[in-house]
Amino acid sequence: MSTENHSTAVAEEIPNLLITPNAQEYLKDLLAKQNTPGIGVRVFVENPGTPRAECCMAYSAPEEVVPTDYKQDYPDFPAYIDTPSIPYLLDAVIDYNKDRFGGQLTFRAPNSKVPRVGPDASIEERITYVLQSEINPGLAGHGGNCALVEVVEDPEHGLTAILKFGGGCQGCSAIDVTLKQGVETTLKQHVPELMRVVDQTDHSQAEGAYFK
Repeated sequence: MSTENHSTAVAEEIPNLLITPNAQEYLKDLLAKQNTPGIGVRVFVENPGTPRAECCMAYSAPEEVVPTDYKQDYPDFPAYIDTPSIPYLLDAVIDYNKDRFGGQLTFRAPNSKVPRVGPDASIEERITYVLQSEINPGLAGHGGNCALVEVVEDPEHGLTAILKFGGGCQGCSAIDVTLKQGVETTLKQHVPELMRVVDQTDHSQAEGAYFK
């Protein structure tokens, strides 16, 4: 597999990752203790584009530098950004908050869990993108989540997305009507060709539901 094309394809993307002055100060002291001239930090995302995404930072000594990484120069040290992680680090901020007990390095990366979709993405990819970026962050407050099961062409209703609601969204009497309407409205705004959204539990009982 050629990595050449991959790096040139993403080369246009410059990470807009920000390490705040407070965090720079903290990292400068931390790196100084390593007694390694030229040492920097490396930033990458594990399990990007999934609910398990985690932003990570590691030391990066000069001999450990990954050639495809993007280098950001800060006044006191270099930061190396993992190229495949760049889209997931959009608007990411690394900060350092001092408190009574010392302080803590914080990593805010709002796009790390969101799958990226290109202009030629399939309808499934586009629906999953909207669920992860627009809908699940709202459901998370209620301890719930929503995932796409499949997209089917329904002879009566047209293109239909079958969703599975999990966590606090399941309830005893299937899914709350207002919640489902909200999800459906949001999905249709972003994916205009989608005609209907059904919950997996409705769908499984739908076989005989329409026969009077």
